[in-house]
Amino acid sequence: MANITIVYYSSTGNTHEIARAVEAGALAAGARVRLRKVRELADPETIAAKPAWSAHLDATKDVPEATLADLEWADGYVFGSPTRFGLPAAQLKQFIDTLGPLWAAGKLHDKAACAFTGAGNLHGGQESTLLAMHNMFYHWGSVIVPPGYTDTSVKDAGGNPYGTSFTAGAPLTGQVLAAAHYQGRRVARFATMLAAARS
Repeated sequence: MANITIVYYSSTGNTHEIARAVEAGALAAGARVRLRKVRELADPETIAAKPAWSAHLDATKDVPEATLADLEWADGYVFGSPTRFGLPAAQLKQFIDTLGPLWAAGKLHDKAACAFTGAGNLHGGQESTLLAMHNMFYHWGSVIVPPGYTDTSVKDAGGNPYGTSFTAGAPLTGQVLAAAHYQGRRVARFATMLAAARS
């Protein structure tokens, strides 16, 4: 049984929904899961100007914030972020930038890793955001576990082999949530194998 930590940033709720679907998939595979958001960095005036942003922050106030201990505990991790100009959101990047001590101590390598994202339009930078998150996994020595085309749910959700992605502006489809569920199951399976190999 693997330990999976899901770390995400969501401003208005779509990325949070994907994170929950990934969590459900990992739990279905028998994993122990920690779902963690990262700290909001935007100022209150900016948040208040967008009611959906403010409402989502309130709705998820009980979701714990990610810590270094959550990553050290994990046998595998999944990172999620909306696309910001083809890159992960600053809120997620700020948390990532605190992980140097774990990286230096070798606490992040040989663990399963994958990512998910969304953007405001179909070609809004989803793949570049996923690849940017994969870059950190390379530095950590993680074992990237992309969904590839290993399940029909991936193609049904739009066919992104790098990780689950969605287009904002419309409700998330059942196909996208199914692909995220599959991604959670898949990363948990490989995290279990890698944990056994490390021991």
